[in-house]
Amino acid sequence: MSAIIRKIVTVVEETQMEMGRQVSPPTRRAAAIAVIENPFAGKYVEDLSPLIAIGEELGELLSKRAVAALGIDGAKAQSYGKAAAVGENGELEHAAAILHPKMGAPVRKVLTKGAALIPSSKKRSGPGTTLDIPLGHKDAAFVRSHFDGMEVQINDAPRANEIMVAVAVTDSGRPLPRVGGLTVAEIKGEDGLR
Repeated sequence: MSAIIRKIVTVVEETQMEMGRQVSPPTRRAAAIAVIENPFAGKYVEDLSPLIAIGEELGELLSKRAVAALGIDGAKAQSYGKAAAVGENGELEHAAAILHPKMGAPVRKVLTKGAALIPSSKKRSGPGTTLDIPLGHKDAAFVRSHFDGMEVQINDAPRANEIMVAVAVTDSGRPLPRVGGLTVAEIKGEDGLR
């Protein structure tokens, strides 16, 4: 691993009741978050390929950890998302280099599929920031029951010269979905949309 990792945090959220109604089976989502050293903190660098390589490595590591935290086979995952927060000495392009060019392929490999784009967000912030990870169905972006998000926070990250990187995976959509649209049963999984 080329990333210098200070810590990894894994979070599992299970919703059993919503608005006084039982959620059965419970909805579950997990996020694995790595806090890494930003090798380009405080300076402009034209070639961000080392961060692109780190994104590929973290894609595999973090998706494996999130799936393991849910206790499911990767093929059973339904939604995914990714996010990053750079510390104050980094730039948004550092987060983009990690999240976009090569992170997706290893995530999809762990999940055995993933025709839809992986929703993402990025920001610059300091320690204790809330990272909002957008979520969407991995095989069909138009499945409204899976338009969701997961908040994660690490009290001491990201420090000024760090990047906090997260991958989230779910075994279901939102609790008690009822806004219509394409259902999971109707997914064709051919174009990433339907």
